Amino acid sequence: MSMINIAERHKYILDRLAEKGYVNVVDLCKELDVSGVTIRKDLKLLEDKSLLFRSHGGATVNNPYINDKPVNEKEKLRREEKNNIALAAAAMIAPNDAIIISSGTTALALARNVHPKGHLTVITPALNVAQELLRHPEIEVLQLGGIVRNSSSSVTGTYAERILADFSCSKLFLGLEGIDIEFGLTTTNLMEAQLNARMVTAAQKTIVLADSSKFGRRGFGKICELEDVDEIITDSGISGHVVKALEEMGINVTIV
Repeated sequence: MSMINIAERHKYILDRLAEKGYVNVVDLCKELDVSGVTIRKDLKLLEDKSLLFRSHGGATVNNPYINDKPVNEKEKLRREEKNNIALAAAAMIAPNDAIIISSGTTALALARNVHPKGHLTVITPALNVAQELLRHPEIEVLQLGGIVRNSSSSVTGTYAERILADFSCSKLFLGLEGIDIEFGLTTTNLMEAQLNARMVTAAQKTIVLADSSKFGRRGFGKICELEDVDEIITDSGISGHVVKALEEMGINVTIV
């Protein structure tokens, strides 16, 4: 690309962001034939104008850092998308299955949409998920124990982690706060992230339940890498570029 001025550079960066949802400093340096220092200054200027959010190695359209919110507040957000994701997830539960359902509002929506075919065993850290499932006499619920977090209505801690070591389940249905192509899966609480990581280990298949707002975002606690994920169920708001990147990693993406 021939030498262009700062305004043209900024337009190029914003156009790329609109197309892909994120930009990478290294790629922009090559495409615009300028130094990393110049691109970082450009990104800072654009962030100061509230046109993007800088993150490690680049920038995103959405704020990549997430604050913890109470579960009853989160439940009001993107309710229709979460319910559609939950319906698709419920269809994946097999007769006489043994599964794990994590905490979170999309996981709770799944619990509300479970209609078991035969006996079903469910392990969960979430009190609200367990309470929802107890309506069905054919579901056996194993409630993990530990310290209950008010904001998520879910337990965390080493006791819950130790119990999981004794089980192997066919599927984990995992709700979370952030999915970043480079950083992996995250949630806002470190102890919750550690418990979720143990759930990934205890399941033969990890199915992530995430509406499209969760992509390009990072919580404080890392759960696992994207390579540990088998399937992601999301809504049609997800960027086509992100879907392609996930499928190239071998992850099956279901859009509802």
